Amino acid sequence: MFEPWTGAIVCFMSDCLTDIVAVSDRPGVSRWHAVAPSGSVVGSASLRPDLPFPSSVPSVPELRLYVEPEQRRRGIGSRLLTAVQERATETRLATDVAPDSPGESFCLRHGFRNPRIRRHDLLTYCDVHQAWLGELVDAEHPGYRLTHWTGDLPSTAGAEALLRGPSRPGNAVLTAADMDGDLAAYVVAVVGGQLQPRARQYGPTVFPEHRGRRLGRWVNAALIRRLREVHPHVSEIETATAGDGRHSVGTLEDLGFRLLRRMRRYELTL
Repeated sequence: MFEPWTGAIVCFMSDCLTDIVAVSDRPGVSRWHAVAPSGSVVGSASLRPDLPFPSSVPSVPELRLYVEPEQRRRGIGSRLLTAVQERATETRLATDVAPDSPGESFCLRHGFRNPRIRRHDLLTYCDVHQAWLGELVDAEHPGYRLTHWTGDLPSTAGAEALLRGPSRPGNAVLTAADMDGDLAAYVVAVVGGQLQPRARQYGPTVFPEHRGRRLGRWVNAALIRRLREVHPHVSEIETATAGDGRHSVGTLEDLGFRLLRRMRRYELTL
């Protein structure tokens, strides 16, 4: 994912001619390409919100950085990181790397600190028992109702504002539970472009005063069913949680999510 930096600053001819170029992406996401003289992209970096929309839960922008294996150890990754730092408006950024990997070495050499374990889980639709999923969605939760919203996520509106607005075609599906208009729980999934088969899930989030009623499992089950209705090409859902979030992990496992990988979460203070 990341290339380790050896510490010596050497200007290889190919590196001197490699340009770091900002490229357009969807709103709220910044992206850079490392472009070789041939015009081929040999590396990339992106900075995106850790959460898909504004939330009361504190979040840190997420860095993703990649350099083609044959182009590593030439400083391209460091130049990409510099471009991100110059553009970033937040005071911190975070990234997930595999333990004992070149990516972890890169993070340590560039001042990233405070590693935490992050667990990535994957749900595959072919393993979902549809009748059982339907029972979870149809289960009664007295006083609560399910609502859905679909569309492209704006960078400024939160979950409550989206639910008050009309649905439209887009890359996101939001499912929520409310009690008399008071938002109690929600979960959102975002689909990648070009009919990518894997969606990214954020949540579920259950507000403190509504916990203990299995609302997280309820809204997540409803999202799984709704997402496939809106985006039938999606065959998998990936989500990430804190490694010590036993309740969150238990909810995901009940729904059929299985451990995909464990990563270390590093943060860089800018």
